[in-house]
Amino acid sequence: MTKDLFEFCCRMGDNTLVLGQRVSEWCGVAPVIEEDIALANMGLDLIGQTQLWLGLAGETEGQGRDADRLAFHRDVWDFRNVLLVEQPNGDFGQTLMRQFLFDAWHLEMLKALQSASHDQIAAIAEKSTKEVTYHLERSSDTVIGLGDGTEESHARMQAALDLLWPYAGEMFTADAVDKAIAEQGIAPDPASLRPAYDARLAEVLGEATLVRPVDDFAHQGGKTGVRHTEHLGHMLSSMQFLQRAYPDASW
Repeated sequence: MTKDLFEFCCRMGDNTLVLGQRVSEWCGVAPVIEEDIALANMGLDLIGQTQLWLGLAGETEGQGRDADRLAFHRDVWDFRNVLLVEQPNGDFGQTLMRQFLFDAWHLEMLKALQSASHDQIAAIAEKSTKEVTYHLERSSDTVIGLGDGTEESHARMQAALDLLWPYAGEMFTADAVDKAIAEQGIAPDPASLRPAYDARLAEVLGEATLVRPVDDFAHQGGKTGVRHTEHLGHMLSSMQFLQRAYPDASW
């Protein structure tokens, strides 16, 4: 039970950590200042959620590792994030499409976790739901605006959807950890979130005049640590440099 709970908390925390880092890469270089500020705030929200999830993971593990040590002192093969969140930013449309595909899942998961049998998880989910509700509202509106915008913006959004869609299915694939956590009443079966997710996608993509890919092939391996893309290693080399170069430094 302890090992499964630790893995689950790492999955939730690594998702928000990696995506928060990715989103923060836009700080100072976004298309307009409003987007710069909005993306930075979303990144801060995600990093704040990371502290809660990885903090609970460290408590559960009981080996003296806090949220910072789990974030900055694990190697790439120890990360449990889904492959979707580690994909590069690409252009602004690709960033927001990635955000939308994740947000739509994230909100459904958090809403379900508010009824978790684990009090701390329920509390984290309740707090995070308020932030992610805004994230999804914003990413949905942007996908619609760009998808149903100019010929150029529409083409870029369709290309982003086609590129990222093969990474979405991993979020709904259950393994032994998911099954064990579901049996304890802590988290839902990932597959149970798919109908609401598909309904949300149909609504938003319809307004955006974008076509959902027919093929539901899903890359897997991220949340089990079996396989990550080369992009995660490059990202971690930058994110973890200071803590690796100066272990246990304080300021």
